Amino acid sequence: MKVKTILVSQPEPKVENSPYFDIQQKYKVKIDFRPFIHVEGATAKEVRQQKIDLNNYTSIILTSKNSVDHFFRVAEEMRYKVPETLKYFCQSEAIAYYLQKYVVYRKRKIYVGMKDFKDLSPLIKKFKDDKFLLPASDKLNDDVPQTLNELNVDWKQGVFFRTAMSDLSDLRDVKYDVLAFFSPTGINSLFMNFPDFEQNETRIAVFGSTTQKEALDHNLRVDIMAPSAESPSMTMALDKYLAKVNK
Repeated sequence: MKVKTILVSQPEPKVENSPYFDIQQKYKVKIDFRPFIHVEGATAKEVRQQKIDLNNYTSIILTSKNSVDHFFRVAEEMRYKVPETLKYFCQSEAIAYYLQKYVVYRKRKIYVGMKDFKDLSPLIKKFKDDKFLLPASDKLNDDVPQTLNELNVDWKQGVFFRTAMSDLSDLRDVKYDVLAFFSPTGINSLFMNFPDFEQNETRIAVFGSTTQKEALDHNLRVDIMAPSAESPSMTMALDKYLAKVNK
């Protein structure tokens, strides 16, 4: 069956040259964007209740742009003056680059991993005597605490923001040929909003093995999978699938 409509469960890209827009043109399909989940910040009071005093930490571990935003937001709410001596360990270059929104890059001690959290291990290991704070969401990948515990460093996780499910009730009567998901929470949001959802002819696209597992646990048929050797991104996986079905 040909694909005419796709719903991507993320915000619409802000860049004009997004591959999604190329796909729209190439295959003459309609792509809508709608976040199935959203982030809610924890208050300074909630962070304090986790027995976190920002003055006690010499290093901050940042695993996402959200963790950057919410660390500095909470710091401001707590009237904590971020010292120039604070070290930042960023999981990827994109996160390190985003950090420039808040600090003068060349004046700070910033350490950058390649992509996976484990890539930060040798960098963190060099500062074993530091006290590390991990401002994160309430849903943290298991490999993060596991890696930090294996390094045997003094660290603490703080829940600085939460992942919440969005209200999608206005989509009840809207049908799409493809639904694209990027996290297990996105799948959960689908069923929270539409408990009686039946897949039928709808194609499900998933990114990541944990998202795939959640889809299968909900008895969904996964038709499009990323990343893979041929399709490292969701857009490449969609392109490949559309090339086959929209001949």
